[in-house]
Amino acid sequence: MKKVLVALLVTVLAFGLAACDTKKTYEIGLVTDVGTINDKSFNQGAWEGVEKYAEEFNISYKYYQPDSKTTEDYVKSIEVAVNNGAKVIVTPGYLFENAIWLVQDEYPFVKFILLDGAPNNVTDWGDDDTPPTTIENKPMNFEIGSNVYSVFYAEHESGFLAGYAAVKEGFTKLGFMGGMSVPAVVRFGLGFVQGANYAANEMTALGDDSIEIKFEYLNSFAPDNAHQTKAASWYSSGTEVIFVAAGGAGNSVMKAAEQATGDKYVIGVDVDQSAESDTVITSAKKELAISVYDVLTEIYQNRVLTETVEQVTSIVQSNGRSITLDASVDGVGLPQDFSRFSTFTKVMYDAIFAKLSAKTVTIVSDIATAPDTLVGTKVTVVVIG
Repeated sequence: MKKVLVALLVTVLAFGLAACDTKKTYEIGLVTDVGTINDKSFNQGAWEGVEKYAEEFNISYKYYQPDSKTTEDYVKSIEVAVNNGAKVIVTPGYLFENAIWLVQDEYPFVKFILLDGAPNNVTDWGDDDTPPTTIENKPMNFEIGSNVYSVFYAEHESGFLAGYAAVKEGFTKLGFMGGMSVPAVVRFGLGFVQGANYAANEMTALGDDSIEIKFEYLNSFAPDNAHQTKAASWYSSGTEVIFVAAGGAGNSVMKAAEQATGDKYVIGVDVDQSAESDTVITSAKKELAISVYDVLTEIYQNRVLTETVEQVTSIVQSNGRSITLDASVDGVGLPQDFSRFSTFTKVMYDAIFAKLSAKTVTIVSDIATAPDTLVGTKVTVVVIG
C-alpha cells in the first residue's frame, strides 16, 4: 500500500511540475507608450477597446509597458508580446511608427494595429535647413506591411466640434495649447479655429472681432509647472476656456483653471477627460476604444490570424491597410454628456455633427496652413511663439 501511495504522490508531483512549466500565452497584446492603461488618454482608450473585444470573445490578452519612450524599448516590448504568444499587437500613437516599420517584416505572422500613425523609417523630419534622417541612413520608406492596420483620425473634425461648442456656449476669449506642431495636433488646432469661426458666423448678433483665440505650441506633452503658469496668465488676462491638445500637459492647465478666479474651463483631448477635473467642459475625442474593437472584429472575421509564416504568405499578402476615421463613421466627436454646458445642447451638437458626417462643411486640415488665415472678420487669432 505504501508503494502505491508513493507512486501516486510521485505522479501527482510530476503532473504539477509539468503544469507549472506550461507557459501562459496571451493572444492579444497592447504595448503602451511608457504610460499606463489608466492614463485617461491614448493608452487607456486603446486598452478599453482591447479589453471589451477580448472579454466578449473569451480571448486572452495582456498589456506591456516599455522601460522608456524609445524605439528600441518599443521593439523589445513587442518581442516580449510575440514570445508570449501574441497574434495581434495594438500600439497606440505615432511614436510607434519606427518600431512597427522595423518589426512588420520580422513577424509576418503577427497582425499589428498602429493607431495615429503609419510605419516609416524617418527618425527626424528635419526642417528647411536640415534634411530628414532615417534609420541607418537608408532611403525614406513608408511601406505598410501586409500584416499592418494603420488607423488615423480626423482630428480637424473633432477640433472643429470643440471650437463650435465653445462659441455657441457663449465664450468669446478662447485658447489653444498644442503639445507640439506634429500633424495630429496641428489638425486639432486648425479645426478648433474653424469651428469657432463657423459658430461665430451663425450668430448674427456678434460683431467684428468678437472672438479672440490665443494659439500656441508648448513643445511638450508632459505636465509642467511652466504650463500651469502660462495657462494661469491666460486665464487672468481674460481667456475663458483653453483647448489643450497636449497629453499630460492638459493636467497642468486643469490645475490652473481650478485655481483661477471666476469660472474658467478646459477642453480635453483624445478621450473624455471630464473625470480629471470639474473644469473640463467637454473633450475633443478620438473614438479609440470603438476603433480598436472594430479593427479587431475585422481581423478576426477575415481570419487573418494564422499559425505559421507559410500560411501568412498565402493568406494575408494584401491585407496591409491605412484608414482615416471621421465623423461619417463616428470616428471622432464630443462626449454625449452636455451637463456642464449652460447654452450648448445635444440638439445643437447633433445638427452640426450631421453636417460634418454628410461632408457639407469644408474643414481645412493642411498642416502647412497657418491658423490665422482660416478666419473671417468675427474671429481674431493671436499666434504666440
